[in-house]
Amino acid sequence: MKLITAHRILIGAGIAFFVFYAAVLLARDRTTASVAQAIVALAVAGGLVLYYRTLKGWGQRPPS
Repeated sequence: MKLITAHRILIGAGIAFFVFYAAVLLARDRTTASVAQAIVALAVAGGLVLYYRTLKGWGQRPPS
């Protein structure tokens, strides 16, 4: 396995974790603090999605 493959797997797991964390926070209680934490968690997941999309060309040979 290449290092970039492991990196993509870990970034994908991080995205899933932050989305799951936000869902659990909103399901448990709807206080101002938990809603704020859920918003931040979703923002971090969004940032990781943007980062993940930049990895598309990594691990490939440059055109000759």
